[in-house]
Amino acid sequence: MTYFFIQAVIFLTAAVVMVPIAKKLGLGSVLGYLIAGVLIGPVAGLVGDEAVTIQHFAEFGVVMMLFLVGLELQPAMLWRMKSRLLGLGGLQVLLSSLLLMLIPLWLGLDWQTALAIGMIFSLSSTAIVLQTFNEKGLTRTEGGSNAFSVLLFQDIAVIPMLAFLPLLAIPAFSTSTSEADAAHATFNLAHILPGWAYALTVILGIAAVVVFGHYLSRPLFRFIAQSGLREMFVACALLIVIGIAALMSLIGLSPALGTFLAGVVLANSEFKHELESNIEPFKGILLGLFFITVGAGIDFAVLTENASLIILATAAVIAVKALILAGLARLFSVRGANRWLLSLSLAQAGEFGFVLVSFALANNVLSAELAQLLLLIVALSMFLTPLLFIAYDKLVLPRYHQKSNQQEADTIQHQGKVIIAGIGRFGQIVNRLLVANGVNTVVLDHQAAQVDTMRAIDIHSYFGDATRPDLLHTAGIEEASLLVIAIDNKEAAIKLAHYVKTTYPHVRILARAYDRGHLYQLLDAGADVIQPETYHSALELGMQALKDVGFHPYTALSKRQMFRQLEIEASNALYQEWKENSEGERFGTDYRQLFMQFEDKIRHEMRQEQNRTDQDSDQHWTPPNKGYADKLG
Repeated sequence: MTYFFIQAVIFLTAAVVMVPIAKKLGLGSVLGYLIAGVLIGPVAGLVGDEAVTIQHFAEFGVVMMLFLVGLELQPAMLWRMKSRLLGLGGLQVLLSSLLLMLIPLWLGLDWQTALAIGMIFSLSSTAIVLQTFNEKGLTRTEGGSNAFSVLLFQDIAVIPMLAFLPLLAIPAFSTSTSEADAAHATFNLAHILPGWAYALTVILGIAAVVVFGHYLSRPLFRFIAQSGLREMFVACALLIVIGIAALMSLIGLSPALGTFLAGVVLANSEFKHELESNIEPFKGILLGLFFITVGAGIDFAVLTENASLIILATAAVIAVKALILAGLARLFSVRGANRWLLSLSLAQAGEFGFVLVSFALANNVLSAELAQLLLLIVALSMFLTPLLFIAYDKLVLPRYHQKSNQQEADTIQHQGKVIIAGIGRFGQIVNRLLVANGVNTVVLDHQAAQVDTMRAIDIHSYFGDATRPDLLHTAGIEEASLLVIAIDNKEAAIKLAHYVKTTYPHVRILARAYDRGHLYQLLDAGADVIQPETYHSALELGMQALKDVGFHPYTALSKRQMFRQLEIEASNALYQEWKENSEGERFGTDYRQLFMQFEDKIRHEMRQEQNRTDQDSDQHWTPPNKGYADKLG
């Protein structure tokens, strides 16, 4: 027992140390797990052959992951995405599999092995790509949304791949049946039933999963929920996944296929989110353990002996996939920088490659030596993914940004009293209010798609970068009385405020701030009025919360106004402290102490006000006019 505890400490320590470091460096959690495995395996030698045994157990994390993927795939959502999902995603997987299959065929490998390699390399890293998109704010771009469609199809494609790989088994790779394999065969109906009975059993097994998910799961979940014991819901969620996996294994099908199907059936269930929250921790830790065992199993001797082959193969995989994606991007009218984003972000192999390599090895499609080479190629391509995003940021974006500024800026044909920089969700409201009251505005936005959307709903706007002096001149900045800054880029907003206030001091600047640090920087740049993006909506919601917990509507309104006044007083003092002792958005120690002092003051003033209100209420309280609370709400 002590030995297992020590092994658990080694694996968990490696994960706890390396994964946060990898995420902080922008490498992603998957690469963090792989690095952790490499460090405790080939480098330090803290784990050995037991990693293979642990890997078989950790593979259940893949089953859980596919169950969660199925939960997210509602039929209605799939139908809306059918064009990009089936067209772009389907063609990418098909073309990548076939073209990447040609390389091992040319090297003399069997066609079964070559096809398996093509399928393995056709997949990309969902974990790394989506995480990077979120960190860089690329999820909602055209390139990001198309990449998501491709990744979604790849996740779905794993299911038929897992079902198809056993059909590619090569007898030469099979080994003698062990006692464990023989014992496993006795629990597989495919080995003991005649063909017609086995086919019927498979149909009945799949039907049982669908019927349970659609008709029987809800009564079961309600029964468990009525017990009020959260651990029973966790046990029920695990029972469903493990039970379906056991059923699929019993009838000779992939456990991942069964759990994926169950997830799709349960996607519209009212208990969907509860299932996700209960399964997610187990999925995360088991998948992490799986990736650690993959890293621990990497043979550095194979890497050094075949370094040239591995590097060339990795480069070939990235180049072929990038070219295929670039061609498909052109076919599906993905233009400009978005085409490069789609091509570069999905050019690597993915974490499912590790799953398919292990599965193909277990089903005698790959030899052990070739499997080691493939694992190294998949890992190296994933390690290179951050470099692909750096190339996009440093080489692609500046080129297209400059090109769009020089060639695509609209000719501004009228001038207005107010210039609005940015027509996103914030700028739209400001512009609509002004226009509705007869104020002439000139709207500039650097995103052509956003400008086209505004024009489609009859909101006149121009494409162009508001930080360009020539565009501001054309828009009439010399005669304008007001500039509203509502652009998304923090640095650009600060730069614009500083330029306008320095060059045109008569122009009053109203700006939107993302947070307190951005607010102070805009103040320092010369902005006259700054509105934090969510401040007023948060105040309104806070006032409503006070009313809902029992405060009188008039009292809630009074406390909101008092909080606002105290916040203004505190903000002015905090700004001076930030200006003298802080750097950029980093707050110094004195600033934090002053902030806490003002928080104490706000709480004290609120209590004093409450005491005064209570005393006045005891002596002079009269009810408000009829309908007063409704007007406040």
